Amino acid sequence: MSPPAIIAPSILSADFAALGKACSDTIEQGASWLHIDIMDGHFVPNMTFGAPVVTKIRPHVKRPSSAHGTGTFDCHMMIAEPKKWVKDFQEAGCDLYCFHYEAAISSTAAETPADQSESRTSPKDMIRYVHEQGMLAGIAIKPDTPVDVLWDILDNQTQEEVPDMVLIMTVHPGFGGQKFMASELPKVAALRQRYPNLNIEVDGGLSEATIDQAADAGANVIVAGSAVFGAKDPADVIAKLRDAVEKRR
Repeated sequence: MSPPAIIAPSILSADFAALGKACSDTIEQGASWLHIDIMDGHFVPNMTFGAPVVTKIRPHVKRPSSAHGTGTFDCHMMIAEPKKWVKDFQEAGCDLYCFHYEAAISSTAAETPADQSESRTSPKDMIRYVHEQGMLAGIAIKPDTPVDVLWDILDNQTQEEVPDMVLIMTVHPGFGGQKFMASELPKVAALRQRYPNLNIEVDGGLSEATIDQAADAGANVIVAGSAVFGAKDPADVIAKLRDAVEKRR
């Protein structure tokens, strides 16, 4: 049996003028986590917000009582230098720091925004470092990245360097509201076959119209933005997304 359904609405689609209330309301409506999209204008062309916003919304949502629990802040770091921001986001209240594989193989080992480093980081180094800061670690891949780059990372015998979650992007990262890319689901299926207990997240174009495809492939962590925040009845949408995953466990 695969892990339980986790519904993680993306606050990129929430009302920014009342963001704290939108976050707390969404948890009360049945969401498991909140998915927080961090974009720097470099790794992706768009910009969103940084650690100060996470700090401000954290008091509106109770911290999870256990790993992967309700209220988890799932920070999706679409940034060029992911190691530089780990400590800032930990202090802001992040629970799961999900960086991109593509950034981790091309960025420095500097540990603060002001630092400079000639050394390079790596996915395994990033995962270990995130764990050392007391957070769960996730690793994401873009549509253009083959899933087999993750095998060596996931098969690692050093548990501190193994991610707690893998995120498969079902759109090109950088903008909300894009069309769901079913072409990425074989990656999910391959992961679920090899790692039956892994939390596998999908992000991009998820809704009532596409959830069955994602759930059939084996995804259990579902990111949905406009489908939840734009709904007349967000609680009903969250329940339907959860039910679709649970029926396929």
